[in-house]
Amino acid sequence: MKIIVAGGDGFCGWPTALYLSKQGHEVTIVDNLVRRKIDNELNSNSVTPIAALEERVAKWKELSGNTIRTFIGDLNHYDFLREVFRQINPDAFVHFAEQRSAPYSMIDREHAVYTQSNNVIGNLNVLYAIKEFAPECHLIKLGTMGEYGTPNIDIEEGYIEIEHKGRKDLLPYPKQPGSFYHLSKVHDSHNIMFACKIWGIRATDLNQGVVYGLHTEETKMDPVLANRVDYDGVYGTALNRFINQAAIGHDITVYGSGGQTRAFLNIEDTVRCVEIAAENPADQGEFRVFNQFTEWFSVNELAERVQKIAKEEGLDTRVKKIENPRIEAEDHYYNAINTKLRDLGLEPHLLTDEVIRDILRVAIENKERIIEDNVLPSITWK
Repeated sequence: MKIIVAGGDGFCGWPTALYLSKQGHEVTIVDNLVRRKIDNELNSNSVTPIAALEERVAKWKELSGNTIRTFIGDLNHYDFLREVFRQINPDAFVHFAEQRSAPYSMIDREHAVYTQSNNVIGNLNVLYAIKEFAPECHLIKLGTMGEYGTPNIDIEEGYIEIEHKGRKDLLPYPKQPGSFYHLSKVHDSHNIMFACKIWGIRATDLNQGVVYGLHTEETKMDPVLANRVDYDGVYGTALNRFINQAAIGHDITVYGSGGQTRAFLNIEDTVRCVEIAAENPADQGEFRVFNQFTEWFSVNELAERVQKIAKEEGLDTRVKKIENPRIEAEDHYYNAINTKLRDLGLEPHLLTDEVIRDILRVAIENKERIIEDNVLPSITWK
C-alpha cells in the first residue's frame, strides 16, 4: 500500500514508518519537525542522540534498499497537505502528527491554544484532504485512552449500549479528558465520526495507552536509526522518568498517592497495531475504535519495579511521594476492554524486567545527556 505516516519523525511515527517500509509498503513521512524545536524551547533533549531526518531515511535506504519519501511541512497548511495528497494518492494515512503532551498543553493559555489549534485543525484538514483527493483512503488516527478518563465502570472500545427510560441505543462512550491535550483528542474523535457519517470516510481511531520501550527490530539496525527517549516532566512518561531518575541517582518521584492507573503498551506493539489496522481497514462510512494497549499498571507499581531493577544493577534509589501537580483521581477503579486488536492477531510484548533493564542500561550509558533539573514537574494544573 501507499501509506503516509504523518509525524513520522517522532517517537511513535519513526519506528512505525520503518516497520511499514520493511513490510513492503510504499511509505511517505510528513513532519514539520516541531518536536525538535520544542526540545529547544524546553531546554530538554532525548536521552538517546537523534540523527536528522534526512540522515535517518538515507541510512534506512542504505541498509534496507527501501526509499522513504519525506515532505517537511505542517498539516495546518492546507495548500501543503493538498499537494502531498496529489503526489502520493495514499491508500492509508497514519496520523501521529499532533502535540502529544498533557503537561505542555497546560503551561499557559498560549500552549493550550497551540495544542488545540494544531491538533484539531490539522486533523480537520486531513479529513477534507481525504474527501477531496483520496476518498478511499483509510484514516488511521492515533487517539488516546486518556479520552476516557477514569470512570467507575468498565471502559468499552469506543461505544457503549445505554438503556434509558425503556429505550436502548449504542452511543459513543462518555469522555472525561484530563487536560487540554486530551480534550483535543476528543474533539478529533467527534470530527472524524461526523466526517465518516456525512462523507463515507473510513477511519480507525486507535485509543492508545502509554507507550514504553526503546527499540524495534528496525531501530536497532544502526545508531542513526535510534528512536528518541523522553525523560523530562513535560514529555517523559512516568516509566521513562522513573528509569532516568534511577540512572542518575535521583529519587523516583511519584505524584500524590501513586494509585493512578493507566493502560500501557510496548512500542513494538504500536507498530504492529498500525499494520493490523492498515491490513484490515474500516468499512466505508465506518468510524471504528480500537483500544490499543496490552496491560495496565498503577504509578506505584511502576516505581517499585524500576526500583527493584535499579538495585539489581547496583543503583540504590528511593521512591518518594511528592505533591501531584495534576488534577486527577489518585485512587480509582480501572478496567478497560481491549479485544479487537487481539482478535485481529496482535500478540503482545509485555513489560518484563528485561525491558526495564534494557531502557535503564541505555539511560546509564547516556546519563551525561540527562539534565537533572528536568526530571521533576515544572507545570501545574492548579
